[in-house]
Amino acid sequence: MKIFVTGATGYIGGSVADGLISAGHEVHGLARSEARASEARERGIEPLIGTLDDAALLARAAGEADAVVNAANADHRGAAEAMLAGLAGSGKLFLHTSGSSIVGNRAGGEASDQVFDETTPLTPSPARAARVALDRDILAAADSGVRAAIICPSLIYGQGRGAGLNSVQVPWLIDLARKYGVARHIGSGGNIWSNVHIGDLVMLYLLAFEQAPAGAFYYAESGENSMREVCQAISRMLGFGGDTDSMTIEEAAAEWGEGPANDTMASNSRVRAERARQELKWMAKAPSLIDEIERGCYA
Repeated sequence: MKIFVTGATGYIGGSVADGLISAGHEVHGLARSEARASEARERGIEPLIGTLDDAALLARAAGEADAVVNAANADHRGAAEAMLAGLAGSGKLFLHTSGSSIVGNRAGGEASDQVFDETTPLTPSPARAARVALDRDILAAADSGVRAAIICPSLIYGQGRGAGLNSVQVPWLIDLARKYGVARHIGSGGNIWSNVHIGDLVMLYLLAFEQAPAGAFYYAESGENSMREVCQAISRMLGFGGDTDSMTIEEAAAEWGEGPANDTMASNSRVRAERARQELKWMAKAPSLIDEIERGCYA
């Protein structure tokens, strides 16, 4: 099949594109520059130079493909709507990438007992309300003859393709620990994020590609850890003896920005991939996040 992938030279999209190519599919990928297009060609991806703001280009590319994987930007409504318009009435797959910060709360680095699966009602924070609304509209495209489905990853870790180790939280924490000579978390670091290895995530995309019904939504996770546990593992990996230090929201905001500090690094995002396990028979096989930090690609 001919698959159009946005984000095909990025962390998620690049890894998924490699998985699709290995499965025998022809992958065409959006590339925002000639340099990225050259990178795509080297990896067997046919590039289409453009951006997520090129609505006509995206609609045409989607319409000419047998399926679309949108892995470039979870919040870009214009791009999603353009590709859905190109697929309307075709019955073809539109597999969109969201993110589990949609269930996040501004917890200041403290733990929360809230855990979400695909059946749990969700009232998003103001920072994620637009993403949740977009997710709902994408799934509603099933009524317009599109096989629309969503994968919602939690914290992603591990060695990917495309932009390599370009996940968010773990590299940020490693860089911060190197900067200060101690691993640092916000508040007590008790806040918890579910997590999933990029290799296991790719397998979920491939399963959803083959089996997901129109309107399906899947969380992706294979475990969870507090930010303090992650920082302790980073400290051991860097030779700091497992010691960690606390910082304030204000200090974290100076490093990463106010939004990322509050809505990502100090929040809780606890999800369970019940539907993926039951409906798609998805099984995670990769090392845990802590093992990957201490003995895997981060080490």
